[in-house]
Amino acid sequence: MTDVSEAVEHVLVVPTLLFHEIGYFQGFSSDVHRYLDTLLDPSHTLYLPRPEAEEDPSYKQLIPYCVFRHGDSLFHYTRGTQQGEKRLHAKKSIGVGGHISTLDRDSSQETYAAGMERELDEEIEISTGFSSQLVGMINDDETEVGKVHLGVVHVFDLDEPKVQPREESMIETGFTPLAELVRDLEDFETWSQICLKFLAEL
Repeated sequence: MTDVSEAVEHVLVVPTLLFHEIGYFQGFSSDVHRYLDTLLDPSHTLYLPRPEAEEDPSYKQLIPYCVFRHGDSLFHYTRGTQQGEKRLHAKKSIGVGGHISTLDRDSSQETYAAGMERELDEEIEISTGFSSQLVGMINDDETEVGKVHLGVVHVFDLDEPKVQPREESMIETGFTPLAELVRDLEDFETWSQICLKFLAEL
């Protein structure tokens, strides 16, 4: 007989109070290591059932948010109705990634890195060389989704614009110059809006 609790995804969270103690911000912070060095300390992390975590703002779910860039163009897509987070359906996004779960905790890699790699493998296929850098954190307490998540932004610079979705929930994909995406800012989910503003200022 299967334990029902085993069928429920358990996701990595950190106490929201700890985030506030390190230094609260709304929007984007490029001081990423100030936060991650503490937040990813195993003594501060725990795993909660995802349905519980999605409704409890006393915890923040850490989410790798990966942006793919070729020259001055960014990969983007629209979230279809099959996408897991109903509150983001029909929104455009430049970020790919998702939750770190107990599936990643047993990996031989660092848990966070293993979770990011798993999420990317599930969602997209990259058919070119790339380099990546960790550029910042996103916090958005002005939306219900944002209140329970904390984004970790990674930028992947691609040799060629070759990224294809593996998930049916990712529709209307493509690469578009950053300046054009910024002009359509209101069509994007809030995290993407925050990211686009940051990248436009670089």
